[in-house]
Amino acid sequence: MELGKKQKLVIVKVVDFGAYLASDANNHEDKVLLPKKQIPADKKVGDSLEVFIYRDSKDRLIATTREPKITLGQIEELDVVEVGNIGAFLDWGLEKDLFLPFKEQTRKLRPGNSVLVALYVDKSNRLCATMKVYPYLRTDSPYHKDERVVGMVYEVSEEYGAFVAVDNIYSALIPKRELYSNVRVSDHVIARVSAVKEDGKLDLSLREKAYVQVEEDSRELLEHLWSHGGRLDFNDKASPELIRERMNMSKNEFKRAVGHLLKKGYIVIEEDGIFLHSSVKSIY
Repeated sequence: MELGKKQKLVIVKVVDFGAYLASDANNHEDKVLLPKKQIPADKKVGDSLEVFIYRDSKDRLIATTREPKITLGQIEELDVVEVGNIGAFLDWGLEKDLFLPFKEQTRKLRPGNSVLVALYVDKSNRLCATMKVYPYLRTDSPYHKDERVVGMVYEVSEEYGAFVAVDNIYSALIPKRELYSNVRVSDHVIARVSAVKEDGKLDLSLREKAYVQVEEDSRELLEHLWSHGGRLDFNDKASPELIRERMNMSKNEFKRAVGHLLKKGYIVIEEDGIFLHSSVKSIY
């Protein structure tokens, strides 16, 4: 019998309060209880059942036919039910909530939060959750450069960027240079694979390829000008930091958008800023 996993066991004994299951019909020494209310009506001694093994509120091994939301080694998004003095408790679809120790949390939690966690067995042979999912992520994704992926941010580093679990399975990173918006832990993102590294990990971008992105950036710049009286108080010679802060773009992306609009005759560039051309009466 394996703690934290679904497995097929055999009914070896039926009692008033349930049925005892074992991995071998001929060996009853290693057995676990399945509560009576979970025994299918058509099952009897000798029949097999697929069950999940965990520990009850008294730390005893127990079987269940209920479907857990996470099994050993998996990574899933679970809801916080309660936060106590020793950690948080998560809803994983079973009668006893799943324990998430404080030392395995990467941010402060409140009831109702959704968190990405992995399931592991602690030193006391109990099932626990951890928000430190990096070691559990795989590097054999089927994705290729420029494909779109969906993932959840599980850590944000000032040095490296935002770490993402793609499909809750694969290891990925949005590099710091690609973080133009306020990405936070637990955010769901749709991103483009910008590179597949030699070790199999994915680099992601929240922006499209340059020739596609220039249209979107140009539209954003045009809308910004229109909503601010037709004027932007700096031009494409401004610092990268100012451009990123005000326009949510890199300097290169900003310059491409400016060049695109200039070519179309929509804007005028002057020393003190960028202005809508007088011929632009509407942007819609």
